[in-house]
Amino acid sequence: MRKRRSPLPPLVVLTNIIFSFTWSCGGDAAEFFDDVSPETVRLDTGGLSREIFPKGFVFGTATSAYQVEGMANKDGRGPSIWDVFIKTPGLEPNEASGNVAVDQYHRYKEDIDLMAKLNFDAYRFSISWSRIFPNGTGKVNKKGVAYYNRLINYMLKRGITPYANLNHYDLPQALEERYLGWLSHKVVKDFADYADFCFEAFGDRVKNWMTFNEPRVVAALGYDNGFFAPGRCSKVFGNCTAGNSATEPYIVAHNLILSHAAAVQRYREKYQEKQKGRIGILLDFVWYEPLTRSKADNYAAQRARDFHIGWFIHPIVYGEYPRTMQEIVGDRLPKFTKEEVRMVKGSMDYVGINQYTTYYMYDAPQGKPKDLGYQQDWNASFAYEKRGVPIGPQAYSYWLYNVPWGLYKAVTYIKERYGNPTIILAENGMDDPGNVTLPKGLHDTTRINYYKAYITQLKKAMDDGANVVGYFAWSLLDNFEWRLGYTSRFGIIYVDYKTLTRYPKMSAYWFRQLLRRNKH
Repeated sequence: MRKRRSPLPPLVVLTNIIFSFTWSCGGDAAEFFDDVSPETVRLDTGGLSREIFPKGFVFGTATSAYQVEGMANKDGRGPSIWDVFIKTPGLEPNEASGNVAVDQYHRYKEDIDLMAKLNFDAYRFSISWSRIFPNGTGKVNKKGVAYYNRLINYMLKRGITPYANLNHYDLPQALEERYLGWLSHKVVKDFADYADFCFEAFGDRVKNWMTFNEPRVVAALGYDNGFFAPGRCSKVFGNCTAGNSATEPYIVAHNLILSHAAAVQRYREKYQEKQKGRIGILLDFVWYEPLTRSKADNYAAQRARDFHIGWFIHPIVYGEYPRTMQEIVGDRLPKFTKEEVRMVKGSMDYVGINQYTTYYMYDAPQGKPKDLGYQQDWNASFAYEKRGVPIGPQAYSYWLYNVPWGLYKAVTYIKERYGNPTIILAENGMDDPGNVTLPKGLHDTTRINYYKAYITQLKKAMDDGANVVGYFAWSLLDNFEWRLGYTSRFGIIYVDYKTLTRYPKMSAYWFRQLLRRNKH
């Protein structure tokens, strides 16, 4: 008697179905979901479903303008500091840029169709300031405004709620040249004017606003080690031609906080009552766990949290910088005037938390360091393992370890330290290498397991009282990953960078199953 061949595991079956469908069709990826029913392949959601979350809880995906749009120097868009920064020879792998990216500027309908097919509720996108105001101020680029109107209108047509972020690292280069950008107090009014324009132009349809994505990254990576645009730092800390790591990160952060608060003030005074929307800010938060139970390591981990998330959320909630920062940084830390405190304190209706990973921290007293800088001010060092055991499995990015319990601790920390504000988990995800082949890239079981574990921990934090109202996966699409260029893939949709064809990965199908709505 012939033995019957055992069936392929479901995930392999799905990979083959996806691959053969998209390959033979040359693929409109959204069509794939019409051909594969949820019953075809069952994926393990680990007990997660839309039903176990509160009614109205929002599930979405996130991207940013420079990473996905393309058309960087076309249709009237002016250059941003990233357009200029990455022209430095040897800075980007394969001299990558966002000139084309994944061309969402032309393919937005296909991408929004995909979100709808995957059962997502919302899309967190960013607006390119220099696409609206090519010179940062002054003349408006009507083609840029028209693009965002098309994008927003098509989202609403497909039942996707727009979450608009006003700035994701990409300051107009014109302002950098005019007055050194974020280093000048002049940027506060210019950002508020730009925000005001966006509220007026899009606020009849956009009800969820964010001022900045990860302002800490702008200040620290842009001005402490020069790793990000505009590439400023003290020479001892990076390959920079100008900068001062002891003072500039703090000046920039101060101006970012004031710019945020000024934009929120404009929204609340002129638009919020009529448009009935809300506004917040997006902050990155690595959870810092003490390496040992010693008092010194516990203090070190707390300093790290204060210098990381506290740098921005503390002034917004309490009207001042964390005490640890005031004591360590001293006169190098700018001070808010009484009038500024009134503007800054309470300037968020919700906070977005971008949470990916967790590190151990241990005390590293330096005495008086010869060279001052933001990272030196922490007096703490990073560790990625304890007694030879890594803190978690590493993704492709050197900085990203899979540590789900860190998400629980991060969200709980915000709840307990900052008065349990309304929280959106605004970014969460992991990456594969950019050179992963198409069939292998679709079979992203590691990403599924990452999402499953992190969303489970998010639900646990909510069950314990955290006021979380939404979750956004990073990212919808493989895209331009800043200093990694196209060598890193964070998407739940695989993008062939040569043809720009979209191919849904298994994680996309997993989300589709997780977010299925039961028909009553």
